[in-house]
Amino acid sequence: MKPLKKEWVVLLVMAMLLSFGIAPLASAAEKEAPVSPAPGKGTPTSSDPGKQTPLTSTPEKEAPMSSGTTYVLLYIDKPDAFLNGKQVKLDAPATILKDKTFVPAKFLGDAFGMKVEWNDKTRQIEMVTPSHNIMIDIDNKSVWINGYWMKFDDVAAIVNGRLMIKLTWLADYMGAKYTYNNELRRVEVLHVKTPTGIYDPNRGNSNPVAKFTFAKPSYKIGEPVKYVDLSYDPDAEGIQRYEWTGKQEAFFTPGTYPITLTVTDIHGNKSETYTRNLVITNETYLSAIEYPIFMKPVGSFIKTDWSMLWGAFWELPQLPKTVSEDRSRKLLVSDSPETFTERGVLYQDEVEGKGRLYADHVNGTKEKVSLAILAKNMTDKPITIKTTNKGEVWPSVYANLIGSEATVDFLMNDQINDTMTIPAHQTFIYKQMPDFYPDQGVNLFYDVETDGKVQFSFVVDREISQNSQTLPLLEFNGHVRGSFPVSEMTWKIDATSFTQPSRLVIGDGITDPFQPGYDPMRKMEVKNDGNYGVIYKIHADKPRKMAVMILPKGGVYKGPFKINGDIRLAPESGVMTAFDGMQILAKTTGKEDSLDIEFSPPAGSALPIDLIFYPLDDRAE
Repeated sequence: MKPLKKEWVVLLVMAMLLSFGIAPLASAAEKEAPVSPAPGKGTPTSSDPGKQTPLTSTPEKEAPMSSGTTYVLLYIDKPDAFLNGKQVKLDAPATILKDKTFVPAKFLGDAFGMKVEWNDKTRQIEMVTPSHNIMIDIDNKSVWINGYWMKFDDVAAIVNGRLMIKLTWLADYMGAKYTYNNELRRVEVLHVKTPTGIYDPNRGNSNPVAKFTFAKPSYKIGEPVKYVDLSYDPDAEGIQRYEWTGKQEAFFTPGTYPITLTVTDIHGNKSETYTRNLVITNETYLSAIEYPIFMKPVGSFIKTDWSMLWGAFWELPQLPKTVSEDRSRKLLVSDSPETFTERGVLYQDEVEGKGRLYADHVNGTKEKVSLAILAKNMTDKPITIKTTNKGEVWPSVYANLIGSEATVDFLMNDQINDTMTIPAHQTFIYKQMPDFYPDQGVNLFYDVETDGKVQFSFVVDREISQNSQTLPLLEFNGHVRGSFPVSEMTWKIDATSFTQPSRLVIGDGITDPFQPGYDPMRKMEVKNDGNYGVIYKIHADKPRKMAVMILPKGGVYKGPFKINGDIRLAPESGVMTAFDGMQILAKTTGKEDSLDIEFSPPAGSALPIDLIFYPLDDRAE
């Protein structure tokens, strides 16, 4: 008998630990357990859509305002039971053990709206009734009721892996009334849950009520979800704060998602948490890639990863373009030595007629210096210099910032009409920048028109004077220096008939060749690597409905675009890199007469960049 008894005990413990403690009770408790929301609160950005795990089902929860009677009939050792007149099947029916009647805890807890859950971390069963917190420790055969210990076998039992509780608990701890019919071997249970009010007479104030719904019963994958807030404050003082969990603009995996809302009034009183299930069907409205492009406004940054960029945007077909070059304005580029370490002449050349003066330099000395452009009349008669546009920036140590801000200033194209008349063979200071200190940089543009030959010298010195042009010519050490006949290009594109995402590549040196020129200081032909100082004008007649986005591909980028007259910063703050993602620069409705984009490669930013043209339809906002 001893071996048999020992074997029976082992089997019983195994059944309790494995069947009840891990599988059956845990699975039953999961029906009650809250689901962890997506990381954070509120509405996540579209960069992390659909990361919340869907459920097959979860109970919707609203704090009850009123209550009624719950009526339960249980039959000893029979799986048939009745809940409010409806027949149900029990996997653990009521039973009699050692002359004591035991009833199913989970079933009755659910029926009465009380918590009965398995805590896998503590390996305990948690029961919460209106007046008691009960912890049942299966491993140690202990029960704790409001902190007081009781022997497990006196109050509970495990039958078929399910927790059964002593019949007297219905009255003692669950607040229910019961009668036992011995002839019918039936337990009749009546329970009335007392509703909890939200008014506190001590405060003279009520808790607010959280409530919401959805605009329709279900949504497709990638369809914007409309949340309809129905929360209110019984004291009519308004809601101060909303705390959501699980709320997203759209979901990208089908399933059922629990969304919760808790609200707080102006006094700090908090509502009960309201839960509602959102159903996402298998039908697709927008993919995770399409959603931010269709739904986000102009200026939005779309954060991506390398797999998305390589898979969807890296090698898009190029839009055909017709290129025309404006050779009416000579472009002088002074960008070498970009970081100078001594005083001298950075670059020098002549302009007769229209010219553009462009410089980008960093103070690599250990002293405060000034940068200036000197203008020398090379003729025997007075010459007038007219300045028609400018792009200037205060000195800064941030290379991306000075390049972006100077380009913004130039693309604004605030018309100016400054004139300077230089006597024959005289040298004037055409422009002098504020003093800049070690490691600070400057970037500048000037469009000029002269009525004679003028020599422009980009110089750096402690004190600027006409004699600064006699300083030594500084050696070229990389970057760009030279004069170029092309200062403006117009690209005409067909943005009407394309049907798949396409692109324009700027600054790759292949599909957008770097402009050839000449450096008179070195007496050699050169190229404007990056086409710095060149204005691109991209024009499309009758563009279709689409989004225009920038994708940096060369590295760090920060710079403006001018789109149909409006300046758009990319990005609006900070910098972009090829690893970050894309920014929406513009959206067209399909009703515009034209689309015009003006651009100049900003100093301090890496090229190439792609302008992506993404077709939209009526789903787009």
